[in-house]
Amino acid sequence: MLRLIVARLAQIAVTAALLSFCAFMLIALMPGDPIDLAIAGDPRLTSEDAARLRALHGLDQPLMARYFAWAGAVLEGRFGHSRLFAQPVAALLGPALLSSLELLGLALALAVGLGISLGALAALRPATAPFVQGIALVAQAVPSFWLGILLIILFAVQLGWLPAGGEGGWRFLILPVVTLCFANLAAYARHAAAALSTAMEEPHIRTARAKGAGEHRIILHHALPNAGVPLLTIAALDAGALVSGALITETIFARPGMGKLIYDAVMGNDFNLALLALLVVAVVTMLATLAADLAQRWLDPRIA
Repeated sequence: MLRLIVARLAQIAVTAALLSFCAFMLIALMPGDPIDLAIAGDPRLTSEDAARLRALHGLDQPLMARYFAWAGAVLEGRFGHSRLFAQPVAALLGPALLSSLELLGLALALAVGLGISLGALAALRPATAPFVQGIALVAQAVPSFWLGILLIILFAVQLGWLPAGGEGGWRFLILPVVTLCFANLAAYARHAAAALSTAMEEPHIRTARAKGAGEHRIILHHALPNAGVPLLTIAALDAGALVSGALITETIFARPGMGKLIYDAVMGNDFNLALLALLVVAVVTMLATLAADLAQRWLDPRIA
């Protein structure tokens, strides 16, 4: 296990380095730079001012020299400032990542719990399988932005039970968590139903039944550990996708998470913030995948 962790951490480091290099080069090769934007925003700046600013920020250096200077500063913990927000990048990334992880963790936990429950229902009661498949189909078909707006109209505008958006206590999390949970419920319900149905046909399940084990014990202690392996893979992929891809939900409910931060940075040509935010999302995704692999080996020691 320790060898796996060390090897995967090395792979994550190499992948992050390659990704940062590719992203830096792509952003650097885009037309214009921060100095051009500054000149466009303040016509009083002269060409001499632009040359002096480029030299000050190292923008007159070759691309490779600029990349190694940037990478060295990041490794030293110097992330620079955001041109768009006029704040240190670290001060922006920390709260945004925590906000997204809070939303992600609750939404994933609820989606996995409900998905496994529906899958277990379909596996134990085959007559309910069409009902479970119907719920999964609706969850997959309903657009998240439409569901979020509908929940706001119903629970915030009409009933006044919950806030429409923003950050605060647990009441501010209910609507966005339900929106994300419902959007991701379909995959867990379908995969749980299929995996548990297959696991229930295994010989050791029949042996457990012959020994008088109850259905709940069979599901929790015998079938679910085997069925949980593919579900962990889906959860790991969803973790990375939601950290960066919950833009629609975060925008609808006015939550300043990573998705909205990346969108604002790209649209505002804040290259440094966009680059570091993309790198953080990539590292989070790879760490989530590593955690899923470790959990799979814990559930099923036969996995090499």
